[in-house]
Amino acid sequence: MGAAKAAELILIFGGNLGILLKVRRRGVWKLCPSMPTAQRRSVSWWTLMCGLMLFGLGLISLFTGYVVSDLDWYSQRLIKHTIILKLDGRRHEPIDIWKSKYSKDYYGCSERGRDFSPSVQERYSNGYLLIAASGGLNQQRTGITDAVVVARILNATLVIPELDHQSFWKDESDFSQVFDVDWFISSLAKDVPVIKRVPNKVMKSMKKPPYSMRVPRKSSPEYYVDEVLPILLRRRVVQLTKFDYRLANDIDDELQKLRCRVNYHALRFTKSIRELGNRLVTKLRNMTDRFVAVHLRFEPDMLAFSGCYFGGGDKERNELSEIRKRWDTLPDTIPEEERIRGKCPLTPYEVGLMLRALGFQNDTYIYVASGEIYGGEETLKPLKDLFPNFYTKEMLISQELKPLLPFSSRLAAIDYIVSDESDVFVTNNNGNMAKILAGRRRYMGHKRTIRPNTRRLSPLFMKRDKMDWDTFAKKVKSYQRGFMGEPDEVKPGRGEFHEYPSPCICRKPFNYGQGTNMSRSLPHPTAFYSTSKSAIKSAQKRIY
Repeated sequence: MGAAKAAELILIFGGNLGILLKVRRRGVWKLCPSMPTAQRRSVSWWTLMCGLMLFGLGLISLFTGYVVSDLDWYSQRLIKHTIILKLDGRRHEPIDIWKSKYSKDYYGCSERGRDFSPSVQERYSNGYLLIAASGGLNQQRTGITDAVVVARILNATLVIPELDHQSFWKDESDFSQVFDVDWFISSLAKDVPVIKRVPNKVMKSMKKPPYSMRVPRKSSPEYYVDEVLPILLRRRVVQLTKFDYRLANDIDDELQKLRCRVNYHALRFTKSIRELGNRLVTKLRNMTDRFVAVHLRFEPDMLAFSGCYFGGGDKERNELSEIRKRWDTLPDTIPEEERIRGKCPLTPYEVGLMLRALGFQNDTYIYVASGEIYGGEETLKPLKDLFPNFYTKEMLISQELKPLLPFSSRLAAIDYIVSDESDVFVTNNNGNMAKILAGRRRYMGHKRTIRPNTRRLSPLFMKRDKMDWDTFAKKVKSYQRGFMGEPDEVKPGRGEFHEYPSPCICRKPFNYGQGTNMSRSLPHPTAFYSTSKSAIKSAQKRIY
């Protein structure tokens, strides 16, 4: 019961007591037992005295009721302003480049809710769902994650997805050569039935081949129920092709948590890939206590896709233009305008300048997670000059990598492991690996993840020769606020779910004041950024 409510009850009780005394004077002796019996029928000074006592009690009740009510109101206002001031103070405090001081306050929470029904058995499902993933490793990872959720929506049995063998990288790897299939199936047993192939008896009973279709991007669960389910019920086996980002970003929280269980728990690399990745991490840890992983993403396909120019003259323009022809739907761009708009990846040299300006010293160990760098050693030399402790997987385990060289997905998986284990992860474009790893690192405790604010940094780099180093560094630090992987950078529900999985991130219980334990979990801190009344009330309900 709240304090204000208690005060209200006291007032009602006091008032009713006064009325009772007034109406039933015979009961006065119960309040004033010392009154002589002979005087009970007459109105005496004893009656007046008891009436004054009741009047005083009413005033006290009224006063304390208002005080308690006001204290309750002011305490809530104080908590609200404390939270807002604390969050506002974060925007101005110095940034620890290695670790967020608030990371310890959060943890990944993707457990099934009480109302999330158990998985349907294969024989009772609505049919079999075949998935043809699309793109590189991390793009396919998003498709696999969403495929599980779609199977859940359709009440279908998911067949192990087929990886893309026709993309730019021409990787012939199958699912079982990249991911641990048995772990994937067993981890999802309570969510969705998953099998390795459609049973032969089902295939033989079908009068027609599996129905193949491509759904629009970012389709809602309702679309799958309305458009795909009827076909599945009729044909029993349906294949969804080019399956990447084919499920809406914003869906029910329980389905979002299923996404997290798939992406952060069920999708585990094969034992051989994990061992290679861990061997790389061990070698780096033997050399240094902490290291930075940089995903340069400065490969020819990325640069061609961006439509940007990086100073390589006609040779670069012709080469990238030829690669760009692989995509029929890319619009014509003006490279200078794209750079000003922040649509171009930074060069390796610019990435190095950004890191030095943020405070990383030249003895920092850098692991570069990347494929073929456009321009080779000439492009990388300025970055190596800034950070001599420069390493790649090829430099650390060259012999072990030789069998994997034809398989880009397996090589990318090794970079994924090392980047995930790094103390700081730096992305150079907001592509699939950047989003997937940024989301995973948030889920795993908000490990420091830096994304260049290219919209502000690109014009700054163009003016680099017009300012001294201290001025440049100060501007870089200023522009990078909000791009350092802090827990409160993005409001829940904003951005791509794979990068900002806010429904799967909870705040740990915390102590508010000395000796006060507020043990209930709080919403993600950015819920307090809105100062609207509805947002504050909602936040207060969660607190209390």
